[in-house]
Amino acid sequence: MTISAQIPPRTEFTRRRLGDEAFITLLVVLAAVALFLTASLLVPNFFQLQNMINLVTNNWAVISLGVGVTFLLVSGNFDLSVGGVVALSGVLSVWFAQSAGGANALSTGLGMPYFLAIACALLGAMAIGGLNALFVVRFGVPSIIVTLGTMMVARGIAQVITHGSQRNTNLPEEFGVLGNLYMFGTSVKLPVVLMILLILIAVFIEKKTVFGRKTYWIGANAVAATLSGIDRAKHITYLYLFSSAIAGVVGILLASEFKSGFSNRGMLMEFDALVIALLGGVAIAGGFGSVVGMFFGAIILAVVTSAATGLVLSPDWQFTLKAIAVFLAIVVQTWALARRNR
Repeated sequence: MTISAQIPPRTEFTRRRLGDEAFITLLVVLAAVALFLTASLLVPNFFQLQNMINLVTNNWAVISLGVGVTFLLVSGNFDLSVGGVVALSGVLSVWFAQSAGGANALSTGLGMPYFLAIACALLGAMAIGGLNALFVVRFGVPSIIVTLGTMMVARGIAQVITHGSQRNTNLPEEFGVLGNLYMFGTSVKLPVVLMILLILIAVFIEKKTVFGRKTYWIGANAVAATLSGIDRAKHITYLYLFSSAIAGVVGILLASEFKSGFSNRGMLMEFDALVIALLGGVAIAGGFGSVVGMFFGAIILAVVTSAATGLVLSPDWQFTLKAIAVFLAIVVQTWALARRNR
């Protein structure tokens, strides 16, 4: 069967949907700019070039996770396991790389060469993605339930390996290189560059490839997508493997940056990744949204969090502000689309 037979041609509805998507993305961009200017008026020294850069570079991990989460949301599925996968992959990379003859249990590992250690840690992360796909696709369990469960499984394994603490000794010298490597003599680290490359690749896949179009069709109407010849099971499996691979890389880079494997690393990152996707206009029901919108949703969340810190608000208020921001984003998105389609 040819590609043209597999993918239905763009209808007037499809073209309008993409127009609505661009409209919502523009609203998100304008909201991010407006929030930044408002914060600049309220918080001393907020309007600075370095602060603008920090809003992105300090949130590279959550933005990277948001790419995989966005693709899955667009397909009509959740991935709340990414925070647990971050912890698991980081702990595994440390455990695999630690020398075999340590002074105690937490300093004793498997003694693998470093690059073999991170490759095996990445496979461990992708195993969680495979488990997600198995239960969602094969057994039909709702993705929000499956991924909540695998999040706890991944973090539980990390806690067992670290004995509820962390592993940070008896590591090879090269372990801390990747997470702390500055690029081209600048203050920009390798993880930030990888995040930018990931976003560019994701936007290309989303807008210019058959794979991206399939993702939207599955999210918009899974039954119609299946009847048109799309292998939904295989596609969703690829998306879960993709998301867990990103989370695995993030966990490995964070472990390298801090030279430790910590079972609580990545705590609540899965919810932040979901929040920035929703703030960016990704529809929770699937079939609508973009990686660019998710990125500016991350900027909105970063501005809110940074401004709250600058105003010396307690962490409790920061959580409240996040909740209000998500609620307003969903309400405004619904209202704006209703007004535009009237």
